[in-house]
Amino acid sequence: MRVLLLSWEYPPLVVGGLGRHVQALARELAAAGHDVRVVTRGEAPAATDETVDGVRVRRAARDPLALDFTTESLLAWSQAAEHALLRAALPLLRRWHPDVIHAHDWLVAQSAITLARHTGAALVTTIHATETGRGMGWLPRPLNLAIHSVERWLVTGSQAVIICSAAMRDEVVTLFDAPPARVSVIPNGIDVARWRVSAAERAAARQRAGADPLVVFAGRLVHEKGVQTLLDAVRPLRAEWGRLRVAIAGTGPYEAQLRARARRLRIARAVDWTGFVPDAELAGLLGAADVVVVPSLYEPFGLVALEAAAARAPVVVADTGGLHDLVTGGVAAASFAPGDAGALTVAVASVLRDPQGAARRARAAGSVLRRDYAWAAVARHTAQVYGRAARR
Repeated sequence: MRVLLLSWEYPPLVVGGLGRHVQALARELAAAGHDVRVVTRGEAPAATDETVDGVRVRRAARDPLALDFTTESLLAWSQAAEHALLRAALPLLRRWHPDVIHAHDWLVAQSAITLARHTGAALVTTIHATETGRGMGWLPRPLNLAIHSVERWLVTGSQAVIICSAAMRDEVVTLFDAPPARVSVIPNGIDVARWRVSAAERAAARQRAGADPLVVFAGRLVHEKGVQTLLDAVRPLRAEWGRLRVAIAGTGPYEAQLRARARRLRIARAVDWTGFVPDAELAGLLGAADVVVVPSLYEPFGLVALEAAAARAPVVVADTGGLHDLVTGGVAAASFAPGDAGALTVAVASVLRDPQGAARRARAAGSVLRRDYAWAAVARHTAQVYGRAARR
């Protein structure tokens, strides 16, 4: 099939995990024989083209506008970015006609709907998260309501919608009145080999951490990631494991409040704030952990849990959102109710007290990843959705 992917980020221009997701999907679709083009943002004053791993990537020209990707100017920024995407895409479509246009999140809604109507191609949308979900069920400000409205518009105008977990399927169907038959669950993928670490790398990371046992969190430091729940569990855990340390890998707007919380709890010396850790180093840190904790209050999927499992670390997750699929699917070694520090303590302790059992569960999780979460499987299921959407 001829497939046009629209994404507001794409490596090396990366803000979060969406860009890497689109890149891996595009690469795997191309490897499977599909004709794949990507239109995305660029940083140069003129549009650029390159072909990488069989994927033609067209980057839009950057307009000379004084707009920042901030809360106050986000809608204006998004309108300018969408206009740039349209200008970049239209010349591509003069001699090439896609069967499917695949949009990734609300920031490309306008360009995706316009191009789908212009070409007659089927529109497929992946909703990676919803504004309502990010707000824990609330849309308190006009900006939140506007984003929610754009998400609804995009979902309603799509022949098929892809989401990453059963919880997200229910969320999208309920919020946007989407026909359930048009909503498909396809999990995010992972390159298992990329996250595998050697015994030497694991030992070096443990030595740097200076902990026994070592508990790791990795992710953005925002309230919904639930790091505060993990901090509340540190003192009870150290009552049994006196040398236990927690490594917090990541940055974000909630960091100052979390550090203050650690000081109030008198655990500041037991917590290492590593800041942003590149993937190459993060794999070693995750692989060195006795337990990786994903304590999210809201989580559409929870990719870091897959990354930790690929690094052969036992994973303990909050049983919420997309993480629930990892509990029932055999990826998580243990789980707990989101926001419940006591339950988190019990779950982590159960793993630490049985290291051999935790190692067995980690090996079993690796088998699940290779079977269900490899990018080849994700691309195959995505192409099946394309086919159904095109027939509609």
